[in-house]
Amino acid sequence: MPRPKSTTAKDTAKLSLYIPPSKGGVEVLAKLRKLAKAKDRSVNYLVVEAILQYLKREEKKQKP
Repeated sequence: MPRPKSTTAKDTAKLSLYIPPSKGGVEVLAKLRKLAKAKDRSVNYLVVEAILQYLKREEKKQKP
Protein backbone atom coordinates (compact mmCIF):
# COMPACT_ATOMS: atom_id res chain seq x y z
CA MET A 1 0.00 0.00 0.00
CA PRO A 2 1.51 3.37 -0.98
CA ARG A 3 2.09 5.77 1.84
CA PRO A 4 0.10 9.00 1.77
CA LYS A 5 1.88 12.06 0.43
CA SER A 6 2.42 14.90 2.83
CA THR A 7 1.22 18.35 1.93
CA THR A 8 4.81 19.45 1.31
CA ALA A 9 5.60 16.55 -1.02
CA LYS A 10 4.42 18.53 -4.05
CA ASP A 11 6.94 21.25 -3.19
CA THR A 12 9.86 18.85 -2.85
CA ALA A 13 12.12 17.63 -5.64
CA LYS A 14 14.03 14.43 -4.97
CA LEU A 15 17.19 13.13 -6.55
CA SER A 16 19.10 9.93 -5.91
CA LEU A 17 22.81 10.21 -6.56
CA TYR A 18 25.22 7.47 -7.61
CA ILE A 19 28.94 8.23 -7.57
CA PRO A 20 30.75 5.61 -9.64
CA PRO A 21 33.92 4.07 -8.26
CA SER A 22 35.86 5.56 -11.18
CA LYS A 23 34.92 9.03 -9.88
CA GLY A 24 35.88 8.31 -6.28
CA GLY A 25 32.70 6.68 -5.01
CA VAL A 26 33.03 6.02 -1.30
CA GLU A 27 35.91 8.46 -0.89
CA VAL A 28 33.85 11.33 -2.31
CA LEU A 29 31.05 10.60 0.13
CA ALA A 30 33.52 10.45 3.02
CA LYS A 31 34.92 13.85 2.00
CA LEU A 32 31.41 15.30 1.76
CA ARG A 33 30.54 14.00 5.22
CA LYS A 34 33.74 15.45 6.68
CA LEU A 35 33.14 18.84 5.05
CA ALA A 36 29.48 18.85 6.08
CA LYS A 37 30.46 18.22 9.69
CA ALA A 38 33.14 20.94 9.60
CA LYS A 39 30.68 23.46 8.16
CA ASP A 40 27.80 22.30 10.36
CA ARG A 41 25.72 21.60 7.26
CA SER A 42 24.15 18.49 5.81
CA VAL A 43 25.62 16.56 2.90
CA ASN A 44 22.40 17.35 1.05
CA TYR A 45 22.97 21.08 1.56
CA LEU A 46 26.49 20.86 0.12
CA VAL A 47 25.35 18.83 -2.89
CA VAL A 48 22.44 21.18 -3.64
CA GLU A 49 24.77 24.19 -3.40
CA ALA A 50 27.23 22.53 -5.77
CA ILE A 51 24.48 21.75 -8.28
CA LEU A 52 23.13 25.30 -8.16
CA GLN A 53 26.60 26.80 -8.65
CA TYR A 54 27.25 24.45 -11.57
CA LEU A 55 23.96 25.38 -13.24
CA LYS A 56 24.61 29.09 -12.80
CA ARG A 57 28.11 28.74 -14.28
CA GLU A 58 26.89 26.69 -17.25
CA GLU A 59 23.96 29.00 -17.95
CA LYS A 60 26.37 31.95 -18.14
CA LYS A 61 28.40 30.07 -20.76
CA GLN A 62 25.31 29.55 -22.91
CA LYS A 63 24.27 33.22 -23.05
CA PRO A 64 25.27 34.89 -26.32
